[in-house]
Amino acid sequence: MTVAVDRAATGRGERPGLRARLVRSYRRHWYAYAMIAPVVIVLGVLVGYPLARGVYLTFTDADSLNSARTIGVNHIDATYKFVGLDNYADILWGPTSGDRFWSHFVWTIVWTVSCVALHYVIGLGLALLLHQKLRGRTAYRLMLILPWAVPTFVTVFSWRIMLADGGFLNTALGSLHLPQPAWLEDPFFQRLAAIMVNTWCGVPFMMVSLLGGLQSIDATLYEAAEMDGANAWQRFRYVTLPGLRTVSSTVVLLGVIWTFNQFTVIFLLFGTGAPDAQILVTWAYYLGFGQQPRDYAQSAAYGVLLLSMLIVFTSLYRRWLARGEQFAS
Repeated sequence: MTVAVDRAATGRGERPGLRARLVRSYRRHWYAYAMIAPVVIVLGVLVGYPLARGVYLTFTDADSLNSARTIGVNHIDATYKFVGLDNYADILWGPTSGDRFWSHFVWTIVWTVSCVALHYVIGLGLALLLHQKLRGRTAYRLMLILPWAVPTFVTVFSWRIMLADGGFLNTALGSLHLPQPAWLEDPFFQRLAAIMVNTWCGVPFMMVSLLGGLQSIDATLYEAAEMDGANAWQRFRYVTLPGLRTVSSTVVLLGVIWTFNQFTVIFLLFGTGAPDAQILVTWAYYLGFGQQPRDYAQSAAYGVLLLSMLIVFTSLYRRWLARGEQFAS
């Protein structure tokens, strides 16, 4: 009836205009719009505006010296100016900033790949173990989930104490007459310590997710494979891994995003020091808040580059998964 009215109003058999379709959609689903309106407003205030403001700052030379500020009763207006793409060019190809960016970029990739691989392998191993009928299995699950349940700052500070020169780890190594590395001072061991701590924090999530995936696999598939003479490795390869494909793709994607932006572990472990162990997101924080003068423009440019990298990775990853599913079917 509505389409007929729209056609009669226009005098032709054309589709109704965009405005008419929006009005009709609003009248039909007004309650849904009313329910999501608070969420849209909150996201717009907490995410949309800061994101738009950050993107704008990347095209300026804003820092703590030329931004608007109030000192006592005196208000100083902003004096920063528009510089176009200079911040991006300086970050990517500048004589100093460029080398620093690519150094942090390579370390961020190594950090992300190492942590996610360790999360998945260790988490899958523990999930397979807990999937077996073991005595005290519930107690083991609670113990293995504990690092995930404890607040991150408590976990990282505990590791920081253990990794100190006179901490538990070096004391134990010394009692075994083994070398005692400078975990919090030497660049190589700083990076190794960061991977260790993040692995400890991230394995429980991977374990719980994969354990849920294992429990959803039909047990009759294992029985059929066993009757066909498949050994344990063949059952794992041809039944378990394909059965975990959907869960694995999701948790790996989430793991990459979270690890790539893992600010908490690096910052709580080293603060704004240890420049060689800083990943891109913590270095962006250092530029904006850890140095004087604070470089708001380059810090915001780092954030936009990080967001762009994750968008590109997510798009390619999902496309690769879709292609793999088509090939498998």
